[in-house]
Amino acid sequence: MRWSPLARSEYRTVLTSKGAWILALLVVLWGFRPTYAGWDAVGRNITIGYIQIGVDLLLPIGALLLSYQSLLGERTTGSIKFLLGLPLTRTQILFGKVAGRFVGVGTAIVAAILVLAGIGLLEHGTFGLLPFLGTLVATLLLASAMVVLGVFVSTVTRRTVTAATGVFAYLLVTLFWSQIVTSLYTAVTGIPVDPYDAPASGPLFLALRLTPDGAYNVLTNWFLNVGNSTELFHIVYTKLAPGVSVNAFVVEAAFDGGSPWYLHPALSLVVLLIWVVVPMAIARRVFTRGDAL
Repeated sequence: MRWSPLARSEYRTVLTSKGAWILALLVVLWGFRPTYAGWDAVGRNITIGYIQIGVDLLLPIGALLLSYQSLLGERTTGSIKFLLGLPLTRTQILFGKVAGRFVGVGTAIVAAILVLAGIGLLEHGTFGLLPFLGTLVATLLLASAMVVLGVFVSTVTRRTVTAATGVFAYLLVTLFWSQIVTSLYTAVTGIPVDPYDAPASGPLFLALRLTPDGAYNVLTNWFLNVGNSTELFHIVYTKLAPGVSVNAFVVEAAFDGGSPWYLHPALSLVVLLIWVVVPMAIARRVFTRGDAL
């Protein structure tokens, strides 16, 4: 694999940066949040819930910040000329960048997950191996989607300010995605959406899980067996508790009977894969056919 030295260089760049280890530390500090609701929801598997809590907010931000300058930085320093002079195709350069950054971010995140798992093991005892492994795989898939998206931004922009604005805009949109979707749904259908009593609309719930972090939460909630939702696991549990009203979209609370097939949690895996494949394909097209300088 001729691109492997480039991937190793990118890997070292990530792991020798303070950002990767600050991200890992923040995931641990933010994720470890023992609550009665969390324990009631999943028992000893609350340790896996800590991973979901820490990763959901911080991984997208950290992975984007560690990736969005991967090619842009080469342009601003002029080292892109040396990179293009290597005996590599532009596709191999792009793949090496993505692979190296992903392994670097993934290493830091796996370290954070193992620390959370160790803390949870000491605090609560053993937890389910299969849900843990499923959550680990889903986390790495989310990391790969975010790294690809960061490299995509780095590929299609020419200025650092433009790339940073794009990253900030993405984070802002995903942060307010629920409000955006419900506003559009109301504007198109004329049906007001109340999260406390959401309409049983398949398209509405499908749209809510089209972001990488939303799809990740749906998958990990499925592994934890708490319900079908983009919300954090303890919120889903609280929403489904008898006599409790919570501002959250949960499939089981909205649909009295069966929900549409396309809302099955397993299909959120497809959503994450699309976030990996489509930006990568567009970045490859732009980088191989455009002016890399």
